[in-house]
Amino acid sequence: MLSLENINLRFHNFALQGINLNIDSGCYFVIVGPTGAGKTLLLETIAGLQPTHEGTIKLNDRVITGLPPEQRNMGLVYQDHTLFPHLNVEQNIGFGLRMRKQNKQQIEKKVAEAAALVRVEHLLKRQIEKLSGGEKQKVALARTLVLEPAVLLLDEPLGALDPETRETLRDELRHLHNQLHTTIIHVTHDFQEAIALADKMAVIGEGRLQQAGTSSEIFRRPTSVFVARFTASKNILPGTIKDGLFTSGGLKAAVQEQFSGICFGVIRPEDINVTFREVQSEGYV
Repeated sequence: MLSLENINLRFHNFALQGINLNIDSGCYFVIVGPTGAGKTLLLETIAGLQPTHEGTIKLNDRVITGLPPEQRNMGLVYQDHTLFPHLNVEQNIGFGLRMRKQNKQQIEKKVAEAAALVRVEHLLKRQIEKLSGGEKQKVALARTLVLEPAVLLLDEPLGALDPETRETLRDELRHLHNQLHTTIIHVTHDFQEAIALADKMAVIGEGRLQQAGTSSEIFRRPTSVFVARFTASKNILPGTIKDGLFTSGGLKAAVQEQFSGICFGVIRPEDINVTFREVQSEGYV
């Protein structure tokens, strides 16, 4: 399990504030939020690329808060691939293994296995500039997976791809997770992408985690106006609850909530059914 406890971090004029999150081992966890919400900064904090000013990060009950990135056993894949242009696909995938001084036979075996996982084994001798965007992202994934990280961190991995390639690679990510059962933390601004991939998810905004849970919980039961708006709930009604009755203007609806007081009600557009009934009055139907 990866645990974040009361994480606070200031970066220039932006801050992550009071981040508390538990991610089960083997979970595909998606953090979704608008541009500038703090998604990449949070990933880099988990990876150790940004210092934590307050709070604790634990991986399988081991405190890793003060450890450098190379001692955290995590792999980070950015949206822009960051591949080495002077190395071919095979050399890019094996780069980390060479840095670890593994022998040639081990490197060749592990590179072949990683390439097969993301289905780029036919590209091993190809130069990076001759790859498509989707192929580059697969190579970046293989280069990280070959090191067998305990946690795979994905920063907008589908953001720079065309719609068809994005859908294909999204399916590849789900297939990969089903094979490896590696803990994956994937950040994106695309809520539909999050729904398609996530076992569980969280919404981040303004440097704070706004809500965490299953996609159904967040989609159907947003706990704030921010989450409701981000998940495209267009009908957000200010009102009050008293004695199990929600009132907003002339609208009254029975609710199951136990509290009373000022609140907001949300009605999703797809939950509204419009029906027509014939009404006969003064010769009109």
